[in-house]
Amino acid sequence: MELELRHLRAVCVIADTGSITKAAAALGVSQPALTALLQRVERELGGQVFARGRQGARPTPLGQYVLVRARSMLMAMDDLRRGAAYQTRGESEPIRLGGLAGPVSVGLADRLGARLPAAEVRLHAEYSPRLLWELLLADRLDAAATVDYPGFELRPPPNLLWDVIVREPVFVALWEGHPYADRDEVELADLAAEPMAMTPADGAGWPDCWHLACEQAGFTPRVLYTISDAVPIREMVATRRAVSPCQAVFPAGDGVVVRALAGSPITLRHLVICRRDGPLAERFDDLVQLAREAYRAYAARRPEYLRWLARHGREV
Repeated sequence: MELELRHLRAVCVIADTGSITKAAAALGVSQPALTALLQRVERELGGQVFARGRQGARPTPLGQYVLVRARSMLMAMDDLRRGAAYQTRGESEPIRLGGLAGPVSVGLADRLGARLPAAEVRLHAEYSPRLLWELLLADRLDAAATVDYPGFELRPPPNLLWDVIVREPVFVALWEGHPYADRDEVELADLAAEPMAMTPADGAGWPDCWHLACEQAGFTPRVLYTISDAVPIREMVATRRAVSPCQAVFPAGDGVVVRALAGSPITLRHLVICRRDGPLAERFDDLVQLAREAYRAYAARRPEYLRWLARHGREV
C-alpha cells in the first residue's frame, strides 16, 4: 500500500482528537474502518504510530516523527491549492505567518494586519515549534513566532532572520490551598513527590528540558497525566489531582495559583524568525517590535508575573 494524503489526514485527525472513535466521527467513517486504515498505515511504516489504551490514542516516537511531516505535507497541498487560485485570479498571495497557539502569535497577526492593511495576513497555529521550523525552511511560511528551550536552542541558517522577543521563566501551577501556594517562589526539589500534569513532547525540547532540570534538582518527576490542551490541565490542577509546569503568563484563578520556581531553572525564549527572501524581510525589525508589543500586552494582565519581575528588578 502506498501512503496517500487521506491516510496522512486521518493520522492527523486521530492525533488532534486523541481518540479513534472521535476521529472516525470527525472524518465521517466508522470506527472499524478507521482502525483498519490505521493498521494499514502502521504496516506500511513498519511500526506503531499510536499507543492505544483507556486514555485514548497517543503518538509514539514514530508517530511524532510522522505527524510533523504529515502536517507539513498537508499544509503544502493546501498552499498549492490556494496559490493556484490566487494565480488564476491574478491576485497577490497572502502573508503566511506561523505561530504557537496562543496570545503572542494571535496578537502579532492582529498587529501585522493593522500595519499592512492592503495585505491579507493568515495565521497558521501549531503546537510544535519543530513543525513551524520545518515549515519555514520548506518555504511554507514567511515568518513565525515560536519558542526554544535551554540546551535545545534553535540555530537558524543564514537564509533566515531571527531575534529574541523575550526570555520567559517557567513557573508552576498549583491548586488554591496547596501547601506551597502561599510562597512567592517554590523550590523545584520540593515538587519531587507531587503528581504532575504536563503537555506532551513538542519536538523541540519540551518536556526534555523539564526532566533535565528535575534530575539536576535530584529527582525524577512523577508525570501521571500527559495532556496537550491547557484547559484539562487547569482542571487537573484546580481539582487537586496534579501540579503542572507552566509559562509565567499562564492565567491564574478558578482554583489555580501560579508561582515562580526559585532560581528560574528553566527559561524559554520567545523568537521571531523570518525568511530573508520573503515579503516580511524588509520589515523584520518592525515584526520583532510588534511581537514584543503582543507579549507585553498579554503579560500586563498577569499580576503574579508582574510581581515576580518587580522583585527581580526586571521588565517585560
